[in-house]
Amino acid sequence: MFNPDKWHEIFATMSANKLRTFLTGFSVAWGIFMLIILLGSGNGLENGVKAEFKGDAENSIWINPGVTSLAYKGLKPGRPIQFTNEDYDDLSSTKNMEHISSRLYIWENTTISYKSEYATYDIFACHPDYGYLEKVEILKGRFLNFIDFKQYRKSVVVSEVVERALFKGEDPLDKYIKVSGIPFKVVGVFTDEGGDRDMTRVYIPVSTAQRVFNRGNKVNNISMTISDISIDESDNTVEQIRKTLSQRHKFDPEDQRAVFIWNALENYKKFLNLFANIRLFIWIIGIGTLIAGIVGVSNIMIVVVKERTKEIGIRKAVGATPWSITSLILQESILVTAFAGYVGLVAGVGLLELVRPYFTEAQNYFQNPEVDLKVAISATLILIVSGAIAGFIPARKAAAIKPIEALHDE
Repeated sequence: MFNPDKWHEIFATMSANKLRTFLTGFSVAWGIFMLIILLGSGNGLENGVKAEFKGDAENSIWINPGVTSLAYKGLKPGRPIQFTNEDYDDLSSTKNMEHISSRLYIWENTTISYKSEYATYDIFACHPDYGYLEKVEILKGRFLNFIDFKQYRKSVVVSEVVERALFKGEDPLDKYIKVSGIPFKVVGVFTDEGGDRDMTRVYIPVSTAQRVFNRGNKVNNISMTISDISIDESDNTVEQIRKTLSQRHKFDPEDQRAVFIWNALENYKKFLNLFANIRLFIWIIGIGTLIAGIVGVSNIMIVVVKERTKEIGIRKAVGATPWSITSLILQESILVTAFAGYVGLVAGVGLLELVRPYFTEAQNYFQNPEVDLKVAISATLILIVSGAIAGFIPARKAAAIKPIEALHDE
């Protein structure tokens, strides 16, 4: 039951020892404050790194040609590797492959125009599966399809940025724009979470680009997505790709400079494991700080019991029960811990919210530092329970005091 006299006595005791109460509460508040800040900072760093993968499929593999650095079967090093449509065909049978696309850059003239509007954007020629690799979101119309590819259609998909710059509010679908001076029909408008770099592009069929821009069967690079497999299995897929290309282009399969292969899945999972370890480290540091605060509360309660030994003896002599003595010490311990923990929680969350606008998506590698409210509240509840445990030992000691011994205590 709620006993106002007991709470009045607790507040009176705390008021009589303001500095001691403040320092005890500060150690607890600092512990929960540091835990919240560390968790929020860890999440901010994790959000920033994950944003680097946001624009591309996490299970993607990107393959770029290089220059041989090792002699192989009588062939000298220093030979440049050039990918072709045949490489795309060969890699299309790669084990665990889901989507695949080659890519061709059009560099010589990157002017895009519509009526009197002109702008310069990146022109990427690709296969229809490239939409999965870049995780593009179609806002209007569609992405390139295999009919565009097989029939060499002059189809183009423009970004939302290109749409605004050229069409000025006019519906772009089925309109013709000039890509490097050649008319292409707009079949879709897309957006991409990858950021401004990915939003300054237009996509056209690679087959059409090879014909229109006289590129023969050449492509610049090839990329694919693979199924949800382990890192070891994805590494085996990379080795299979390297072996397939080495046979076609006659280079040593151990020559890492002949072909550069970036395994996004391997890197993504490594980052996830890294941040799992970082979170574990943060919890260890945070809980260690909290334990230090809880030990401080326990020690102070022991001092309180020592100072009030004679008073407790008198209480027991006039009929106070052991539970009434125990509950008095426990309530003071829980009150200090709960209030200080709440202050630390509010201060930590408040600071994160204060600095959060300065670490938006424009910032690299550190974005939106935040902490899960459920985690914060759970940590505070654990802190309160710990406060009760911290006060239990001195409370039991107080309840065990014998009146005759207490009255003789100096």
